[in-house]
Amino acid sequence: MEELFIEAGGCHLWTAKQGQGIPVLLISGGPGCSDYLEPVASLIDDICEVIRFDPRGCGHSESDDTGYGVKECIEDMERIREHYKIEKWIVMGHSWGADLALAYAILQPNSLLGFVSISGTGIQNDRDWKRAYEEGVKGKREACPNSVYSYNKEVHRSLINSWREYIKQPHILKGISKIEVPTLFVYGQRDIRPSWPILQIASLINGAKAIEIEGAEHYIWMQNESRLREELRKYVSKSF
Repeated sequence: MEELFIEAGGCHLWTAKQGQGIPVLLISGGPGCSDYLEPVASLIDDICEVIRFDPRGCGHSESDDTGYGVKECIEDMERIREHYKIEKWIVMGHSWGADLALAYAILQPNSLLGFVSISGTGIQNDRDWKRAYEEGVKGKREACPNSVYSYNKEVHRSLINSWREYIKQPHILKGISKIEVPTLFVYGQRDIRPSWPILQIASLINGAKAIEIEGAEHYIWMQNESRLREELRKYVSKSF
């Protein structure tokens, strides 16, 4: 694994690269979490060149005073792509990172080779969804990587507010329907987050596949790593 700090708009972002093959960017969730997706990278790093990063203000990456929104996230991802001299890549995110990957797919189609959503939550800000999620939280404690418990609350708050504004755009559904690259949605059967927003998005994208992973919660690889590995590798081998 190669670790490198990349200059991005007055900050330095921590990145890590492993493997060889088709380029993939992995995006962690939160928002506001540092990278925790090495276990996912290891599932495909014999067929993909996988790049991970700590978002601005998180983990090893620096922060600045200009604020942080969806636009800045996309810009940072583009700076990473340009630094590694990648023409197009698969953008693959987990949880909120999957939602950010969706925004990237809409806004940067010329940089996109493919789009993968792992346990995404969609473009909704829905009361019923929140109620179902809150009921699920009451009922059980989800297994998750230890690093997820430590996140930047300021970055989290800023990005949540920015995301809520972003999804209000009148043409966002049209933008989703214009995604033309191979697209995969995977979600856990036992995830306490309702899956209907993801299934709605998948129905808008021509040829997109949505796959439920049996026995899995939000962090799918912690309960059913073998099935996630199978689906990710199948997606890569059959699409490219």
